[in-house]
Amino acid sequence: MECKDTLKGGERGRCGDCDNYSSAPLYAVIFAGAQKNIGPAGVTVVIVKEDVLGNSMDICPTILDFTIQAKNNSIYNTPPTFSIYVMSRVFEWIKRNGGVLQMEKNAIEKSNTIYSIIESSGGFYSCPVKKDSRSRMNVPFRIGGENGNEALEKEFLNGAQKLGMLQLKGHRMVGGIRASLYNAITIQEAQALAAYMKEFSLNNNS
Repeated sequence: MECKDTLKGGERGRCGDCDNYSSAPLYAVIFAGAQKNIGPAGVTVVIVKEDVLGNSMDICPTILDFTIQAKNNSIYNTPPTFSIYVMSRVFEWIKRNGGVLQMEKNAIEKSNTIYSIIESSGGFYSCPVKKDSRSRMNVPFRIGGENGNEALEKEFLNGAQKLGMLQLKGHRMVGGIRASLYNAITIQEAQALAAYMKEFSLNNNS
């Protein structure tokens, strides 16, 4: 799911942003695990506007106090240097490929490509997330109706694997299929998945 509402002027917001980080411009306090779009697991990115600093509660642990971290150039503790290095390489790649605004355009095009196949399938594919809350990074769907047909879904996954499309199995708590469309996934790869989905629907939607 993705919250697409923006705060009005004067409001403050905090954003947990693991999936969408670096795929669109965001503001306020951003707290994001790197393992989705910008690096390996084990490092967290925190971006804080300067006018937010200095408001920590007395019970806030020192290591989590943004003001203390800022005063120490973000190295109050020993940082995970290798993970940060990997992130720097990813940021360089993003800049070379058009920056965050281009990543956002790509994300919209990729997700729309998959959602359009779902919506035009006559119910063969079904997305459980309301349209106004759908993620641009992860597209979950069932095959064969709202509750899914496990046999069809298994056949879909096997066929996808033969085409080199991996890790499409849905979240263990939800089931079905999940297409992850993070920044490293190209528009052409999303189009290839959409073409496979269309072909699979034509062959199995009786």
